[in-house]
Amino acid sequence: MAEEEKTILLTQEAYDKLKEELAWREGEYRDEITERIAAARAEGDLSENGGYQAAREEQGKNEGRVNELIVKLRNAKILEAPAAGTVGNGSVVTIDLAGRDMTYVLGSRDIAVATDYDVISPESPIGAAILGAHEGDTVSYKAPNGREISVTVKEARPLQ
Repeated sequence: MAEEEKTILLTQEAYDKLKEELAWREGEYRDEITERIAAARAEGDLSENGGYQAAREEQGKNEGRVNELIVKLRNAKILEAPAAGTVGNGSVVTIDLAGRDMTYVLGSRDIAVATDYDVISPESPIGAAILGAHEGDTVSYKAPNGREISVTVKEARPLQ
């Protein structure tokens, strides 16, 4: 039985970057790998040809990533920007954690292609705790080690 495909929440920018990567991998990069395979094949004995083996391995990795991107883009849902001041999927959120300000994007790791921020999953303990919180709210969550941790949401704004 096939695994159920999961909806992937992306910003428009992340979606566009993944589409660009797919176009590059299906076009220019695939052609480059094919040329390397042909050049290595022309050298003769393939059983001891490291360049040929490396190019074939790279081809397999590329095709795997192409398939992954096709599935992600097919299952993508573009996030609606959360309201400023409220933490939602696609928010850039600054939290105070034990006196240290830390800034993250709340969302799937696929959003990371469109930002330089670290990403927190909304399914993680801290992500679930801050999801829906507002600026100034203090929320707590249970860390994997069982410790209760409190964080204060200092700022929440849409990722742009």
